[in-house]
Amino acid sequence: MTGLRERKKQQTRRHIAETARRLFSERGFEHVPVAEIARVADVAETTVFNYFPRKEDLVYWQLATFEDELLAAIRERPRGESLLAAFRRFLLAQRGLLGQSDPAARDELRALTRMIVASPALEARERQIFAGYTESLAGLVAAELGEDEHAIEPWVVANALIGVHRALIRFTRRQIVEDTPQDELARAVRAEAERAFARLEEGLGKFAVR
Repeated sequence: MTGLRERKKQQTRRHIAETARRLFSERGFEHVPVAEIARVADVAETTVFNYFPRKEDLVYWQLATFEDELLAAIRERPRGESLLAAFRRFLLAQRGLLGQSDPAARDELRALTRMIVASPALEARERQIFAGYTESLAGLVAAELGEDEHAIEPWVVANALIGVHRALIRFTRRQIVEDTPQDELARAVRAEAERAFARLEEGLGKFAVR
């Protein structure tokens, strides 16, 4: 069970991040200084940096959990399941704000998307995060195969899988910016994902079957 101290830290972290996201959505990431976020959140500026070393982390702070869950889904996949199948199963289960039917959640998704695509700093940080995902996944694949961490094949596989994820995010954002209706968007994203995984199935369908 999470202790009281840890729960308070999590609450503070979430409060700061939600305050920042609201301000970013209203005025743009580059136009909101950390000092203002601290003032509106009623915390010291040093507190913001204690929780979020980079300003960009105020937007992407939950992605560390995503990475842990992704690696666990692949590491703990059942016998008989390929690495590709485990990745596909995990990724298609991630719906987040896209799966919300509440109009307020859809508005939040649109505002968040427009904020990200308008910010070169956020897009650059996102590329760094995905590079980290790729490196972690390649390391896991190499370990399973009993290969050196610098071996080519694990890196090729990891880049292919993370590439699907990045492509789907890019596709989804473009549709959101174009105001594609929610039900149509969900179907389109699913269809594109199935096409992408069908293409990878030709080369990776029997790779690293547990």
